[in-house]
Amino acid sequence: MNILWGSLMLLIGLYIFISAIMKSEFIVYRLFHARAKMLWGDSAHSFLMVVGIIIAGFSAMFFLNIWAK
Repeated sequence: MNILWGSLMLLIGLYIFISAIMKSEFIVYRLFHARAKMLWGDSAHSFLMVVGIIIAGFSAMFFLNIWAK
């Protein structure tokens, strides 16, 4: 089960990271960006890049069974 959830969260983290780099106009990313912009202002894309990396990192630990036992 760790493989399923780990890879799903890895894809989500990569999606957020890549969308933040490209400043995507896809509706899901626009919703994430609108929420982040309320707190972070003009640096919302940078914040979402960091969040994407963190999610991908934690999911890789979960996928490799380092974090969850």
